[in-house]
Amino acid sequence: MTDDEHVRMVRERFDDRAPTYDDSAMHRGLAAAVAAFIDLTDVEAMLDIATGTGLVLRALRDRGFDGPLTGVDLSPRMIDEARRHLPDAELLAADATSLPFPDASFDLVTCVTGLQLFPHPDAAIREWSRVLRPGGRAVTATFLSVDPTRHGGAPSPGSAAGSTPGSAPGSSNHIPFASVERLAETVGPAGFTIARSETWRDGADELLIAELTASTR
Repeated sequence: MTDDEHVRMVRERFDDRAPTYDDSAMHRGLAAAVAAFIDLTDVEAMLDIATGTGLVLRALRDRGFDGPLTGVDLSPRMIDEARRHLPDAELLAADATSLPFPDASFDLVTCVTGLQLFPHPDAAIREWSRVLRPGGRAVTATFLSVDPTRHGGAPSPGSAAGSTPGSAPGSSNHIPFASVERLAETVGPAGFTIARSETWRDGADELLIAELTASTR
């Protein structure tokens, strides 16, 4: 599968899910957990990558964050849903690997259950480093255990089936983020280290919420 085919498939999948995405108690609960985990000290402007319907931005607003909110998502229909809830936020349909923002624009970047969907997550992570101001942080939520047929098991680029024999479709997409150690190895080349983390569970799903700090600028 080519990168373009991968991106098109993900866009179409989430365009279809946009009207009912917020019906998931898991999605709402995770957004609230991520918002509660975030240290808002010195955060004046933040960017949510793969924002979907803006659940994380909405949870931060509910928590009392009153700075400018910005979100990007590949799916135009997801962005349309987010705008209904956040009319004052800057919400854009954009590629996470080529963000339409100047260097050093944000104090905080968040990406919740999005990394496994990107054909080149390393390029997306490098973009976080670029758009973060000195001292800025990133917060991620990634699956530690999951049924990938339920949560974004997109086929990997270059693979016809997106899976190895005996694995669930798209399960390999989660591997680079499926433990503290693997996440650290994945974000390290972009200059990030894991400052702190916690585990969040919802039924069969287990996720790692992690704060990343830039080790080099």
